[in-house]
Amino acid sequence: MQAAQPGVGVEIRGAVSGKYKDFYARRGYWPLWVEKDRIGPQADALLALIADSELDGLRPRAYGARDLQKLIDAADNSPNPKVLARAELALSKALADLVVDMRRPARGMAMRYLDPEVEPRDPDPSDILRTAALAPSLKDYIQTAGWMSPFYMQLRKARAIYLDTWGDLPAITVPADVKLRPGGKSPDIARLRQRLGLSDGTAYDKALVERVRVFQRDHGLKPDGVAGTMTVAALNRGPRYYDRLLALNLERARLLPGPWTRHVVVDAASARLWYYNKGALDGTMKVVVGTEQTQTPLMAGMIRYATLNPYWNIPPDLVQRNVAPKILRGASLKSLNYEALADWSADAAPLPQSAVDWDAVAAGRREVRVRQLPGAGNAMGRVKFMFPNDLGIYLHDTPQRDLFAKADRHFSNGCVRLEDAQRLGRWFFGKAPTLDGDAPEQHQPLPQPVPVFLTYLTAVPTAQGVQFLPDVYGRDGI
Repeated sequence: MQAAQPGVGVEIRGAVSGKYKDFYARRGYWPLWVEKDRIGPQADALLALIADSELDGLRPRAYGARDLQKLIDAADNSPNPKVLARAELALSKALADLVVDMRRPARGMAMRYLDPEVEPRDPDPSDILRTAALAPSLKDYIQTAGWMSPFYMQLRKARAIYLDTWGDLPAITVPADVKLRPGGKSPDIARLRQRLGLSDGTAYDKALVERVRVFQRDHGLKPDGVAGTMTVAALNRGPRYYDRLLALNLERARLLPGPWTRHVVVDAASARLWYYNKGALDGTMKVVVGTEQTQTPLMAGMIRYATLNPYWNIPPDLVQRNVAPKILRGASLKSLNYEALADWSADAAPLPQSAVDWDAVAAGRREVRVRQLPGAGNAMGRVKFMFPNDLGIYLHDTPQRDLFAKADRHFSNGCVRLEDAQRLGRWFFGKAPTLDGDAPEQHQPLPQPVPVFLTYLTAVPTAQGVQFLPDVYGRDGI
């Protein structure tokens, strides 16, 4: 940043008050927006973000964009310290107000917070400005809304593209009881052409095939160019339905931190994981998440330690459905690499297999704690990453590598199975965590706890715009 007039700092010092003074005093009243006696281009970036804030569910007029522009023009036309300081402080206040409103979650968003560090709160204006001042480029930080999750900003852009692409097309209903195919001719095809904004006609020609493919790709359907049952149903929902779906997913993404916060995001809808640090995406991988019956919950917490060489405490319903029948058919706990325990305490005593009424367990009349011993075949793999919660949800390694090749990866009992647990471990620790001998359940605290957010995004940004994913858990309710 180029130096400003020394008098600008004097004027800021005389005019600033409240929590804004905390920010400016710590930097010797050095301006954030004034560069070489002019308001810098970061101000234009802020005005552009405000102008589009309807996409965030906000009112652009609430941030005084017209008054800000007048102050900027006045500073450009008469760059004296008093005028520059007035514009400087007005821009700082507008940025702080916008950040607070963009970060504030909508009421009723069903995220469970396990630790105070991850709970939403209105950030202090001095903290907002201090973070902005630390960015390598304030203009870039504002243009990308660096205080928001990249998912949020990508979906925000995708929403605008979607509305521009599909939002103004005719609200025409396409008959749902016929399958329209390339090469055909009919009045129903004429309605399909109108619905997709093509020229009048009754032919299912190449232009219509390509337009149907684009629509299918954007709406999470197989892009075969055939207007079958699912494609027609998506068309007949109309753009307002999908805009509401985009708005819902924006609210889910609003709960996620910006990339300058070191954190992990798990999306249970797409079954993927991302991890961020220092303003950038450090990596991503596939995951396996819960089934429709054993859903991975919406929750956020702090990953505090890794457990190497872990046991797997088998859920009681799986003991009833899977373990007990095997024992009754003649298998042994030892052959299965399992052991039964007297209770759920940390130092529970082992139970002989003969001491358990397996008929009662199989019938659901009795529960018994069974765990799988550590080893190559353990369902937890070699490591699990723990953010303590009463649902027993965590991130873990897995020996079932074949599941990562599947497009739909909803197979777990709620926990998150990692495609590359060793890589994520190196990111957490700065090096690969290693065992100290062969003892089970070796706990290693992370150098610094890392926030993890388990979310559910059924609308995801793509290079072309947006794609809608199946609502596997039935949470959208639209």
